[in-house]
Amino acid sequence: MKILVLNSGSSSQKTALFEFGAGDLPDPALPIWERKLEWKGAEDRQSAAAEIIEELWGGSNAVIGSPSEISAVGHRVVHGGAKLTEPVVIDPSVKQSIADVSEIAPLHNQAALQGIDLVEKLLPGIPQVAVFDTAFHRTLPPHATVYPGPYEWFERGIRRFGFHGINHEYCAHRAARLLKLELSSLKIVTCHLGNGCSLAAIDGGRSVDTTMGFTPLEGLMMGTRSGSIDPGILTYLMRKGTSGDQLDSLLNHQSGLMGISGVSSDMRAVLKAADEENARAQLAFDIFTHRLKSGIAAMAASLGGMDVLIFTAGIGENSSQTRDAACAGLKFLGVSLNHDKNSSVDGDTDVSAADSKVKVLVIRAQEDWAIAQKCFALTSL
Repeated sequence: MKILVLNSGSSSQKTALFEFGAGDLPDPALPIWERKLEWKGAEDRQSAAAEIIEELWGGSNAVIGSPSEISAVGHRVVHGGAKLTEPVVIDPSVKQSIADVSEIAPLHNQAALQGIDLVEKLLPGIPQVAVFDTAFHRTLPPHATVYPGPYEWFERGIRRFGFHGINHEYCAHRAARLLKLELSSLKIVTCHLGNGCSLAAIDGGRSVDTTMGFTPLEGLMMGTRSGSIDPGILTYLMRKGTSGDQLDSLLNHQSGLMGISGVSSDMRAVLKAADEENARAQLAFDIFTHRLKSGIAAMAASLGGMDVLIFTAGIGENSSQTRDAACAGLKFLGVSLNHDKNSSVDGDTDVSAADSKVKVLVIRAQEDWAIAQKCFALTSL
């Protein structure tokens, strides 16, 4: 079976083709073809995405003979809401349910729906599967799900959902394999640190706490998102005349590393500026790592201890300075880095010191592969 994966985001679309044969595949398996599109403005995204997908069977670089060779298409969908908590074959009712929660994650869910519509046109009749970032966190207990506002909020569907679940789940399983231990025996904290950032507390393979909530805005400081702040700031700004749309823009696009440093939302640029004695860039890094340390400790408290600490995604995988600063504040939890290993990570790596009570791992994010696996499992029955 050949599985096509569309990972549609607000600023990019990643597309990959995986082939499942009769024998066992390496885990993770590499795609036989992949492309990435970055959205730079108001261009016709569907046309651009269609041109990329049609490369699969057209032109000099074609990797398949015809569209009929594709057995199924898997989509990353950021928000599944309360109804969609497992991978599911897409039909009109599933599309409507994805649209119903688009108001909570408008850029991401609308991008996914556009990708689904595009595949219906290009590959009619081929089954499509939605895999949800929120699904892994369906096991959150009520005390981690319900906000301490009026209980009516929860009755109206205002609750914590959590995000990045596809990668949090993958990393937990990958860690168990790397350590040759049973996942059911491990208390794991996963740090998904990219342009969006979140932590998850995973007990025996089940998510029991996480930092993102009703929307992907809650929790850690991020590239352009503020993360958690005093909600009183928002009511203060509204009384001063700031509109809801302006608040949304401030919190989602003008905050985080970008808002504090004034340099960039990219941690690499922030660190370069900090090395050049840019005080705001240094402050941005310090706030980021302060909140990261606090969040990791909170996740460990939810677990009642921690066996494994994982760093993943763009910053988590590539910024040794971030890992070092975070772990330096966690020695009381038994975390200790091997600084030589931490400074020269290549692939999935154990960077913990020999005497560290907690295993510290760097694991490459493999969302596309994880989506392909779930799609294969659902459509190959």
